[in-house]
Amino acid sequence: MRNLSGLLLLIIISSTILFFNLGVTPLLDPDEPVYAETPREMLVYGDFVSPRIYGEYWYDKPPMYYWLVAASFKVFGINEFAARLPSALLALGCILSVYAAGRRLLGERAGLTGAFILATGIEFWYLGKAAVTDVTLTLCLTLSLLGFIEKRYYFLYVFAALATLTKGPVGFLFPGAIICLYLLFTRKFSVLKEMRLLSGTALFLVIALPWYWSMYQIHGQIFIDTFLGFHNLTRFTSPEHPEGALWYYYIPVFAAGFFPWTAVFAQAVYRALWHNERETRRILLFLVIWTLFIFVFFSISQTKLVSYILPMFPPAALLAGWYIDDLAGRLWRQERSWGWIGLLMVLCALLIVAVVTGGRLLPVMETGAVLVAALLATVCGIAVYFLWCRRIYASFTVQVGGMLLLVAALMTSLLPAAAPYFSSKDLAAQFSQAYDGRSSIYIMKILHPGFTFYSGLYGQEIDKEEVGARIRQEARSYFVIRDLDYQRLTPEELQRVQVLVRDADKLVLLKP
Repeated sequence: MRNLSGLLLLIIISSTILFFNLGVTPLLDPDEPVYAETPREMLVYGDFVSPRIYGEYWYDKPPMYYWLVAASFKVFGINEFAARLPSALLALGCILSVYAAGRRLLGERAGLTGAFILATGIEFWYLGKAAVTDVTLTLCLTLSLLGFIEKRYYFLYVFAALATLTKGPVGFLFPGAIICLYLLFTRKFSVLKEMRLLSGTALFLVIALPWYWSMYQIHGQIFIDTFLGFHNLTRFTSPEHPEGALWYYYIPVFAAGFFPWTAVFAQAVYRALWHNERETRRILLFLVIWTLFIFVFFSISQTKLVSYILPMFPPAALLAGWYIDDLAGRLWRQERSWGWIGLLMVLCALLIVAVVTGGRLLPVMETGAVLVAALLATVCGIAVYFLWCRRIYASFTVQVGGMLLLVAALMTSLLPAAAPYFSSKDLAAQFSQAYDGRSSIYIMKILHPGFTFYSGLYGQEIDKEEVGARIRQEARSYFVIRDLDYQRLTPEELQRVQVLVRDADKLVLLKP
């Protein structure tokens, strides 16, 4: 009965975090509208093999998430809730998978603790509420690698194949590399005989290969060159965003994204590597290799995005869950957990500074930022008090509850205020009423997916260097740009246009 109540509480809290106000905030530029517009065009064109965007074939990602969103659109209509629903459902599935595997591998309480940690870490619940592919990939990789460590080998192959249909070669390269590293460290190469390599590989190919083969048959070499050449190899070796190609990029990303549990992660890794019990140490070593491999891989990669390291969060959560359970069991005979106390206070202080600074930079967020900062300070203070009293699970409960309240504050106060600055929804609605239906439309790259999704107008994509030249050269036309780009126009160019629509930091110019 106690196990059932813990699981029920996990489902309630996780569902609240993931589904609360899921469809209220408009899709945020530029990523979410991409993963809504492509499945919308699948439905428009009736083509579920070749992804399109703006009416053109697009080889950026395999179709798994597009298929899920297209199915959601068919059931719930084309809207924000339907676009995000598959991600939220799969995020819940990932949380429950971590609980189930953690319970079997490390014990009931460690598994439940790890699942709560995964559900309440900032980056996981944020991406779990977003219409992006990262949670789909994370779930598939998680089930694949858990299948290996639990010796459910067909799970390994099936979910590696589904990961390959979600994000490409990383779907099989990551499990393969992590397993190989684990076998090298443990020297348990005899496991290879148990892994059903031939039948498992055949199963993998039956699931993953047909779409790739169909795309090659339809599109030929351009699919190989664009999908494998540019979107995989080139992005790994050359930065898509040079300003973010920093070797330490993912240190602050992980510190903020895994908050508040970053405060115990380093201790968990250290304790795991020095654990005495043989079977548990084997499992913990696998989780450490899994976590660190993904972190190091994307740190080496030249293209870096915040969401890339999400697949390291499930094993990191299991490690942290095991450590907290272990700490609670032995703390009565040793000193206070000073590392946890100190890191939690430092991380909370840094996050409060970041939130308050963000509120000052964007005044419409200031009230919400103050509310969030006050909540963080309060939760941190209570959690630290319980840690000081060596009441580990009381502090843990406070932090879980605090993160639940944080989600509520963000979704009801901060994000609604900030949404106009990160979405093209209102701009597209106003433009649709004023558009003459025939003139050319030029749209800045970052605004293109959202503007197209909400207006149904493809337009032509331009970058900031092209705006002025287009204004000087074109006949009657419209320009969808940011205020920042508007400020760069010369006096001559400004005389040629008029502001037709303005919304937050975006505007539409009319060149008569």
